[in-house]
Amino acid sequence: QVQLVESGGGLVQSGDSLRLSCTSSGRTINHYNVAWFRQAPGNAREFVAALARIGNIDYYADSVEGRFAIVGDNAKKMVYLEMENMNLEDTAVYYCAAGALKIPAGRGESDYTVWGRGTQVTVSS
Repeated sequence: QVQLVESGGGLVQSGDSLRLSCTSSGRTINHYNVAWFRQAPGNAREFVAALARIGNIDYYADSVEGRFAIVGDNAKKMVYLEMENMNLEDTAVYYCAAGALKIPAGRGESDYTVWGRGTQVTVSS
């Protein structure tokens, strides 16, 4: 079983960039599809981005397409979420999740069986 820990969250200003990291232990994260989800106060958790390991294909929510990038580093057994041109609506707790290898990578929470505890990202104006 893989365990996941997110890091890199913090307070940024609108328009800034931030990189979140998802660190794995136990079974390597390289053998899983990996996704990022986020949950803003009062809202349901929502899909942000996913990386399908077969073919190294990435998927994005419309709200972050062109601003965010999900990147895997197999050597370090880590996955990153690189966020640019951030806005107030990006404020949320961000979660890393791992699931079975498949194409396309899932966009639902049920597609992922292992979750980290989340890292807070706050964007101020």
